[in-house]
Amino acid sequence: MRRAVVLAARGLGHTRPNPVVGCVILDAEGQQVGEGWHQRAGGPHAEVHALRAAGERARGGTALVTLEPCNHTGRTGPCAQALIDAGIARVRYAVADPTAQARGGAATLAAAGVDVAAGPLGDEAAAVNEAWLTAMRRGRPFVLWKYAATLDGRSAAADGTSRWITSAAARADVHRLRAEADAVVVGSGTLRADDPHLAVRDREGVTQPLRVAVDTDATALKPGARILDDAAPTLVAVAEDADIGHLPAGTESVRLPRAGKGLDIAALLAALHDRGIRSVLLEGGPTLAGAFLGAGAVDKVVGYLAPVLLGAGPAALADAGITTIAQALRLDTADVTRLGPDLRITAFPTTDTTAHAEES
Repeated sequence: MRRAVVLAARGLGHTRPNPVVGCVILDAEGQQVGEGWHQRAGGPHAEVHALRAAGERARGGTALVTLEPCNHTGRTGPCAQALIDAGIARVRYAVADPTAQARGGAATLAAAGVDVAAGPLGDEAAAVNEAWLTAMRRGRPFVLWKYAATLDGRSAAADGTSRWITSAAARADVHRLRAEADAVVVGSGTLRADDPHLAVRDREGVTQPLRVAVDTDATALKPGARILDDAAPTLVAVAEDADIGHLPAGTESVRLPRAGKGLDIAALLAALHDRGIRSVLLEGGPTLAGAFLGAGAVDKVVGYLAPVLLGAGPAALADAGITTIAQALRLDTADVTRLGPDLRITAFPTTDTTAHAEES
């Protein structure tokens, strides 16, 4: 199953709107004879790849799958039936399928006489598929907020310059995050200050994410902006009442309701979900990050901290509607890794509301 989890991760960034899945087949004697992963939406699922590799050696064997085998026919057939047809005798899956459309594979297998049960490494398999599982359970894309800051929390110097706060190693890691995301989102402040490109560079075989520019009044995006080149698709989100006559010709846009000084974040995420986006990398500046946090729409935080002090300049996070320490969004640190001179801190909003309560 651990090998299946590793295989599933190979599909990150390539399978939208589908999950990433890995599968390993053992023969009747317990020897590995096939493996596979879901490589792209519309292509064979992980079980099919693994069964093809195993051939007749799969008969009487065991399938270990990171996600419950699907039970429906879409662009491909049901994996539960493929396992039955191959003569698999035993199936262990790490995570149950939460979707009404595809779940039920375990019951189908059991009805056919297959020994089927939830297997080991459920947490690990859920972690590699965290974006898709979150999207299915919440009906909106999984949001990872990435930011880079100095040790004193500044995202740029007082004159607005920000290249480069972090090292080349940290910047290369950001391209890994982009490669694993379905969409990358920035706001108008970043468009004006940085003219970002947002496409994945220096990684082979990637599926470029959708580049999303949140330009509420349709005034920040200019002709010739790097985000408009043909390296990756681009979508501009504007207010319902915005004059889009200033947008460069041919720019695809979506109109959304206003909320405060910007756009309604829930409506933005719903629009992206409708387009098959299951994971969002939020790279916007402090204002957009504050809006997402204020809307309760951040599922994971990755911060790159450089051993640099500025003492002035914009903070990494602007107003998120938090006015007192009791309202602070507490995070559980999952990982701290050194990248060159920098630290990468990965954290999740805590689910324990009492863990940080102040003592009376």
